Amino acid sequence: MVIALNENTDLAMNVKNLNLWYGKNQALFDVSMPIRRNKITALIGPSGCGKSTLIRAFNRMNDLVDGCRVEGLVEYNGQNIYGPEADVLEVRTRIGMIFQSPNPFPMTIRDNITYGPKIHGIKDQKKLDKIVEESLRKAALWDEVKDRLNTYAMKLSGGQQQRLCIARALSINPDVLLMDEPTSALDPLATKKIEELAVQLAEEYTVVIVTHNMQQAQRIADYTAFMYLGELAEFGETEQIFNDPKNELTKNYIHGVFS
Repeated sequence: MVIALNENTDLAMNVKNLNLWYGKNQALFDVSMPIRRNKITALIGPSGCGKSTLIRAFNRMNDLVDGCRVEGLVEYNGQNIYGPEADVLEVRTRIGMIFQSPNPFPMTIRDNITYGPKIHGIKDQKKLDKIVEESLRKAALWDEVKDRLNTYAMKLSGGQQQRLCIARALSINPDVLLMDEPTSALDPLATKKIEELAVQLAEEYTVVIVTHNMQQAQRIADYTAFMYLGELAEFGETEQIFNDPKNELTKNYIHGVFS
């Protein structure tokens, strides 16, 4: 399946009646929600409520878990990524993932960025050099590493490593960026940089972020989904979710009645 980018709709993705099982255990129950283009959507909720399972369903990362079974639709540009003709590698190219802990490859900064483009057939060194600079600039890291691109990536700070992982994801020109608690292992200053970066990236990409930090969702998200026990309890504009929640569960969670 070749996914055609349809910029004539405000929906980058659309989830319809999504159910997911790990073996006999159901983890997601009939989840339906839109993911709007060039916006930040935050997934919040208590631990074990299905946030990470849901975001990983958006680019089929759960396929890597034995016994995982999915019913329902996850549409990207109007096409079901779980359909029989879906190309999983293409899905994961167009819908990139940033994980909770920074996970740069054990190689140089430059090689981290060029790894994906080389796999996709780009061999010309000038093109690769351009991708390296553009990706690192978009990840707000170029000025910090431009003179040491051949340095081992693991020598970077935690925050720099996470931004390198974002640059690596950007190097293959995705449309959607999924961020699964990208700041949970970072200090406040590094967290601030990642938040500012997410807002900047939303001008060009669609961003979905899982966060335990409700203040973070309020600061950067345009839309917020509150998950509870595998169900989508409430979805709406972030201001409405935090200031005028319609669901009693949402209200109790936001006010700290449970966590």
